[in-house]
Amino acid sequence: MKIAITGGAGFIGSNLALALQGIHEVLVLDNLNSGETFENGNLRYFGSFKNLLDFKGDLVCANLNDEYFYNVLDEFKPDVIYHFAAISDTTVYNQNEVMKTNINSFYRIIDIASKHGSKLVYASSASVYGDAPSPQTIGLNERPKNPYAFSKMMMERIAKNHATKCDMVGLRYFNVYGENEFYKNKTASMVLQFGLQILSGQNPRLFEGSDKICRDFVYIKDITAANIAAMSAKSGVYNAATGKARSFESIVDILQDELVKDGTLKQKLEKHYIKNPYEKAYQFYTEANLNHSLDDFAYTPKYSLEDGIKSYLAEIKRIYKDEL
Repeated sequence: MKIAITGGAGFIGSNLALALQGIHEVLVLDNLNSGETFENGNLRYFGSFKNLLDFKGDLVCANLNDEYFYNVLDEFKPDVIYHFAAISDTTVYNQNEVMKTNINSFYRIIDIASKHGSKLVYASSASVYGDAPSPQTIGLNERPKNPYAFSKMMMERIAKNHATKCDMVGLRYFNVYGENEFYKNKTASMVLQFGLQILSGQNPRLFEGSDKICRDFVYIKDITAANIAAMSAKSGVYNAATGKARSFESIVDILQDELVKDGTLKQKLEKHYIKNPYEKAYQFYTEANLNHSLDDFAYTPKYSLEDGIKSYLAEIKRIYKDEL
């Protein structure tokens, strides 16, 4: 099949592009990192050529807000569109910019999918739930706390409103970590950030109460499997996660256990605790409800947090050695 991946040089998109190449004809559309930042100092674009060093398909550099982007996508005539391109930083509070980029573009993507009969798989987010009690369940207690999360909720509603135009599947990604996330810079997962702190000999810094701050951390290989399963899923919205909440404290413990075990560390470093400056806009406990029917969405996570970190550790060490 002909598969287009918007944001395909980013974290989730590049992993999918690499998994699908050789099986399908893959086109990556991405506006790669130019060094531009938002007002908060975070990078505007996360795509990196280094994520695609092993990619052998087609790559077009194009901005989601430019007409050229849609011309390329239209001319490609995709059978499947994976739509990851977006402002994905939850700390960007310029509502106008976030909505124009994430929502207005989605109408255009739907129109192209409708024109060519494409299956459309788009990135949503667990941030849609806000402070919803666990387990977070599709359709219950959805109260986004920032413009990014609201834009994702609106994309889901738009998909529902335009459901007759094409088959659309939205995936609410929980806390994804793994290979190719380094170029997200400050917004990379705490698995990577803690790993790099520890390898540099710094005491891992956690928020106070981190033993009780829990998230549904999901390894990128499970998310890639979820994206592939979405290609044949029934139209709708699904959680993409492990269904098990783990604490930030657990991440540090697993990393240090593995690094002591393989001889990288002589002994565990003492943890340092700091006040959480984001308390008012923070999700303190996320755990996905994965009660979807496998007939609708044939996804079952395979990696525990221990398994995922163990698989990822060689890449974390390479990043520390080669990139820092």
